[in-house]
Amino acid sequence: MSEGSANVGISTDKPLLSVRNLSVKYGAIRALKGVDLDVFGGEIVAVIGANGAGKSTLMNAIMGDVPRAGGEIWLGGDRLPSRSFQVVSAGVCLSPEGRKVFAPLTVLENLEMGAFPLRDRKEVAAQIEKVYNLFPRLKERKSQYAGTLSGGEQQMLAIGRALMAKPRVLLLDEPSLGLAPIIINEIFNELVKINDLLGMTILIVEQNARKALLLSHRAYVLQTGEITMSGGSKELLRNPEIEAAYLGKR
Repeated sequence: MSEGSANVGISTDKPLLSVRNLSVKYGAIRALKGVDLDVFGGEIVAVIGANGAGKSTLMNAIMGDVPRAGGEIWLGGDRLPSRSFQVVSAGVCLSPEGRKVFAPLTVLENLEMGAFPLRDRKEVAAQIEKVYNLFPRLKERKSQYAGTLSGGEQQMLAIGRALMAKPRVLLLDEPSLGLAPIIINEIFNELVKINDLLGMTILIVEQNARKALLLSHRAYVLQTGEITMSGGSKELLRNPEIEAAYLGKR
């Protein structure tokens, strides 16, 4: 996989997705403590950190799946709603940790479920073809029940389902989780294509820090609910602190 996607098409005028002072509490536990981050149009931005750092909580808070104790989230200058179906309709979709495909439904039915904000059946059909072009294996298995797919195929389906709503920003929560290295490479190569060919803006949280930094343009380090470092992904790859904490030996 090439190191990072091309910077062509990135809009640096103002962030497409902006998170400001975001806080989340689970009882007395502060899972997120005033998180700030920006994602510009056309970028891939990674959030890396250890287990329990708050990465999935960040994604769920953006999606409205957990209550926000404080802060604001903006999409294209408009405040992002706090309820998940409204977030999807506004233009942000999540491929969740653990994939969470609808096991009793076919591949095609899963994709159609992801298209609920689209009203035009022709538009839905066009999106399905785009997903099939990105992931030809899904087309081969379109009549197969999602629960019978391999882990890699389910991950492709989860990403494809999120793309069905034509999001402005695609969120990816631990897409490498539980997959073999060869399948991880395949998935990440497809993410580069999604960014390059579709111009899709992507925010990814990932425990596999090296893969995330190789994929992304910029990255944030999340530690116990706080952003402790940020910068260009190539620079962070060469940072001794990052290498010692997250990358290990090459």
